[in-house]
Amino acid sequence: MICRLLTRMVERMGHTTKTAGTLQEGMQAALNEPCDVIFLDVRLPDGSGLDVLSDLKSSGSRPEVIIMTGMGDPDGAELAIKNGAWDYIEKPSSIDKMKLPLLRALDFRRERATHATPKVLRREDIVGDSPPMQECLATMAQAAASEANVLITGETGTGKELFALGIHQNSSRAGNSFVVVDCTALPETLVESLLFGHVKGSFTGADRSQKGLIEQAHGGTLFLDEVGELPSALQKSFLRVIQERRFRPVGGDAEINSDFRLIAATNRNLEAMGAEDRFRQDLFFRLRTFNIELPPLRERLEDLPDLVNHHLQRLCHRYKIRPKGLSPDFLEALAAHPWPGNVRELVNVLERTIASALEDPILYPYHLPTYLRVRLARAAVRKDSPQGQAGPAGPAGLGQLGGSLQDVREAAICAAEERYLRDLMAQTKGGIKQACALSGLSRGRLYALMKKYDISRPKV
Repeated sequence: MICRLLTRMVERMGHTTKTAGTLQEGMQAALNEPCDVIFLDVRLPDGSGLDVLSDLKSSGSRPEVIIMTGMGDPDGAELAIKNGAWDYIEKPSSIDKMKLPLLRALDFRRERATHATPKVLRREDIVGDSPPMQECLATMAQAAASEANVLITGETGTGKELFALGIHQNSSRAGNSFVVVDCTALPETLVESLLFGHVKGSFTGADRSQKGLIEQAHGGTLFLDEVGELPSALQKSFLRVIQERRFRPVGGDAEINSDFRLIAATNRNLEAMGAEDRFRQDLFFRLRTFNIELPPLRERLEDLPDLVNHHLQRLCHRYKIRPKGLSPDFLEALAAHPWPGNVRELVNVLERTIASALEDPILYPYHLPTYLRVRLARAAVRKDSPQGQAGPAGPAGLGQLGGSLQDVREAAICAAEERYLRDLMAQTKGGIKQACALSGLSRGRLYALMKKYDISRPKV
């Protein structure tokens, strides 16, 4: 009935339509035929529309997606918007309520097609074109075209500084300074002098005036790395600097202006820290005009071959050796590792591998660091043992080992994640803020994982 209603509405507006009753049919249609707008239901016979939202958004014509649901779900609405949905409407809705977001989405696409000026992004060492990376790169391009503050979040080693530099290099400030402030390395006794500068004689040892990092960033970009570690005493004064772009050097009589673009990064959950009064919420809101959440490497393994080839080429050039070939099981071994240190750990592993295989033309798993080979060997032995073949006791009920090492690894990770999340919900009694604080996950990521494993908040 909803399909017929929408079809009549859209065709009366002069557009063509196609309907699908399942996720599989809808995905096939979106991949085979270009489309501008998709009305996507949440509850479908073969799954949830939210599970394929990112895939639909990244399909060839990159359509706008309007989510429909007959179940009021604030968490689902939040998840949909965070994953790029154009709008979120509840069924049953009036024709006008369903027509308005369609008109707005079509106007948006028409304006963007008319005024868009294709721009080739400078990406430097940002490697990968998986759907999660495409979303991050699209947001990076939007941020680079503006002067708004940007907060980049993600686990350690995901490339936060690379994205910050990418925003700077693609912005109108590219020819000016990119000043990095490592908030974890700011000495408490000198932090104000380092940031704001000082005048001669303002303290013992100040034998000359010194520009601070904020003044050095004038005309360019100021990058606050690991901003979650910024001392609490400094957060208030830094909030004023962000608002006014003015500051007073230590010992100075007059304020100084600094026209800088601010980008911050953290692996901490600043929203949860703010709820616990460990980070100023007003500062958090100032930082997060744009938010780029970088995915961990384990969630974009399709980028692994490109990452390996890119960094191997760079390392071989550094070591002045010929490029290396890769055996198929070398990449399989890398894909089986969970990469807790993300791309940074991968680069370190590749450098150690190159160092141990200087004269060998082909890289095999044998060349990998010992700790990684031991981990893979132990995992393989566990799966081959009678206990590991016990069926239901194994991850995802694998039973007799018949899948690839990557299949086994992914099943083990999924089983561990589901077990952890169920324990987390039980311990926090469904409290999302507390769960985010304990797990280090953002609200959007937590909701996505809960939906993936069909975990609901316990009724208290």
